[in-house]
Amino acid sequence: MDYTRSPLGFRIRKVARYTALYGPRRTLVKVRGQYHMRSQGGGGREPGSRGRRSDAHVGILGCGNFAFSTVAYYLRHNAGAVVRGVMDIELARARSLARAYRAHYATADASRVIEDPAIDLVYLTSNHASHAEYAIAALEAGKHVHIEKPHVVSEDQLDRLCAAMAGSEGRARLGFNRPDSGLGQQIRRLLDAEEGAMMLNWFVAGHEIPPDHWYFREEEGGRVLGNLCHWTDFVLRTVPPEGRFPLEIHPARAAKADADIAVSYVFGDGSIAAITFSAKGHAFEGVREHLSAHRGGTLLALSDFKELRADVLEHRENTTLRFRDHGHENAVMTSYRMSTPGGGSTPGLDVDYVRDTGRLFLETRRALEEGEVKVLEGSAVKGVAHPTP
Repeated sequence: MDYTRSPLGFRIRKVARYTALYGPRRTLVKVRGQYHMRSQGGGGREPGSRGRRSDAHVGILGCGNFAFSTVAYYLRHNAGAVVRGVMDIELARARSLARAYRAHYATADASRVIEDPAIDLVYLTSNHASHAEYAIAALEAGKHVHIEKPHVVSEDQLDRLCAAMAGSEGRARLGFNRPDSGLGQQIRRLLDAEEGAMMLNWFVAGHEIPPDHWYFREEEGGRVLGNLCHWTDFVLRTVPPEGRFPLEIHPARAAKADADIAVSYVFGDGSIAAITFSAKGHAFEGVREHLSAHRGGTLLALSDFKELRADVLEHRENTTLRFRDHGHENAVMTSYRMSTPGGGSTPGLDVDYVRDTGRLFLETRRALEEGEVKVLEGSAVKGVAHPTP
């Protein structure tokens, strides 16, 4: 939704609400990001030389709103003007981001960034189908990569990405930010302290988007790969690795296979997770999400990554943050620490995990499209006849 074209009163209320949710500085950059997105065509001024750093060493491929208001923002806020080269197929957007964050150059040619010897870390925030292709090229060039969700849109991409990770000196991390949030880490610590199977229940209210939105292009993977993957990854990471497989995927849908859906997962250790994703209208405060979790003597309730209630037997602990924290800053900066001037020590992700979380959302999409249960067991995937309403 383009808020810059909404009625003035709506925009004022939106800014006021976001200021309460995210703080004035974060809200300001979100507003700037909306106007940045109106940069189109080949125009726009070239970035100037003022404020450039000679040791800038980061590249960004894809200069949309997320790159502008999240990735580049947190890099600048925490590390300074470290962005060297930025690319977007809309050159005006690349130039807009480069000017705002004092990058050395803007281009519409991804290879210029990937082949730049001064760049050792590339953030991939382009359209979904291009993430894996850019990541493979960057890894083959020896770069470290931060891959925003989804990291793949097909099994072929997943196989080639994992092979590139295994054969590269570069390291890779994925942009599933919620587990990197403070409350996400607290949830993990509380549940890890218990034993036995767990129950997880996510309710997510996302935005309704028009049928011609680019998310729905066949090659881009739809909303299961573009949105739901955040929560499929969260539940996968919550269950201990040794208890994940075999993993049953039980789909439920109405008319559409990737919005207004519910998916249940039964893990090998008996844990059950359910995700309900609703996209029936506009959520004024952005994505709304609520998690209930139970393991052993611990019962958790999370609301919008701002409030967490934890009941551990007779003890109760309530954590309320001043502003929402979805983990974006920690995710962006953890990837940055993979490659700092002089060499970084932050490890990349394990190839098996990258493969498993990719297989999970790919098979979730297939289960919803085909209306049948899927079972992930080792490297094999088999269908189980089980039609859904």
